[in-house]
Amino acid sequence: MEAQSLLMTPTREKHATLVDLLDRVLEKGLVIQADIIISVAGIPLIGVNLRAALAGMETMLKYGLMREWDARTRQWEREHIRKREPALLPEEEILLRMYGAHWYSKGIYRAWRPGQLYLTDKRLFLFRPEPGEMLFETRFESIKGLAVKRETHFTGVERDMIYLVRNPDRLAYLHAERPGELVAAIEERMQAQGLPLDRDPLIPPLDPEVDRLLGQEEIAADGKMWHRVPSSGILGETWRPGWLYLTSERFFWWCTEERKVLFDIPLTEITEARIETMDLGGLIKERLILCLSYRNSHGEQTALFAGDNLAEWQAALSRFVEEMETCPQCGRPAPLRQLLEEGCPACGWISPRLKRTAPLPSPTSPPELGGGPRGVSHLPPRVGGDRGGAERGRGEG
Repeated sequence: MEAQSLLMTPTREKHATLVDLLDRVLEKGLVIQADIIISVAGIPLIGVNLRAALAGMETMLKYGLMREWDARTRQWEREHIRKREPALLPEEEILLRMYGAHWYSKGIYRAWRPGQLYLTDKRLFLFRPEPGEMLFETRFESIKGLAVKRETHFTGVERDMIYLVRNPDRLAYLHAERPGELVAAIEERMQAQGLPLDRDPLIPPLDPEVDRLLGQEEIAADGKMWHRVPSSGILGETWRPGWLYLTSERFFWWCTEERKVLFDIPLTEITEARIETMDLGGLIKERLILCLSYRNSHGEQTALFAGDNLAEWQAALSRFVEEMETCPQCGRPAPLRQLLEEGCPACGWISPRLKRTAPLPSPTSPPELGGGPRGVSHLPPRVGGDRGGAERGRGEG
């Protein structure tokens, strides 16, 4: 009995850690069984009957617990895994797979949609696993041209972007994790199938969305330019890459990251364009900045731009600031000198001063066409203008 009592004496392992405790509970399990009664002044008010088992799933299943739940979960996971894989065509073989993204623009929705780029022996497509959706797909027969352009990401890193020209003249804009490898594989596959591929296709100089925004406006100047975007929400002021446009009517900046206009101002609201040296901080430090002053509903504002050929941009903007004026008839901007000396090129309006100073044609010669300012018609000689001369002529006859 003495030996038996010694064996039954509980012991404590002083070197046991929390990890050892968790390992013991998950491997062997823990069962809690308790009946709890809460009473006040000897009167029972609340009763708790507790039955709980705590263990790892392997131990639970070993003792026959939660088997139905485990079977349902495994069945759902098997079906879900099948949905996360793209459905291949009959006898289709995957040749290349990598991370990629496709620029989607339809209606008001514009965004990069990431996923997995698949190149097979029949097509190129972009598939998103969660939730499973085909984001982009094209067969080799539909590809007309392929081009790679180096562009600056919003992080400041330059990377190669892939342009696919497809039938009928549709342009797809893609980013790939390994663009060189993907382009080489596409070219090799199309050559193996005997399909023609234009390696230097005509890529529209303008983004199709920018082209729609311009309408009938003529571009006076354009170029790559960074712009300091004002703070929005929790984001502070940030420099972002984009494309700057100066047209016959306005000055706007297109953000290549978000694919939309983030700065747009009519030429008539611009008051000054100057170049200043500013300390941008970090590794960039001091740099020449184009400062554009303009008016809006909030008063006088300043927009900052950084890039190349700032002196040329300043000269072009200064000409517009000094000479631009709106036509009083159609309201479209035009050079002030042209409005005063020639008239409005858009609607043909002529200033009253120009009409008063326009010379009348000689009475003895027929009117000359196209000799005066635009929109001014020469008047014919007035009938009966010299009454005395006419009477003298009749008397002498």
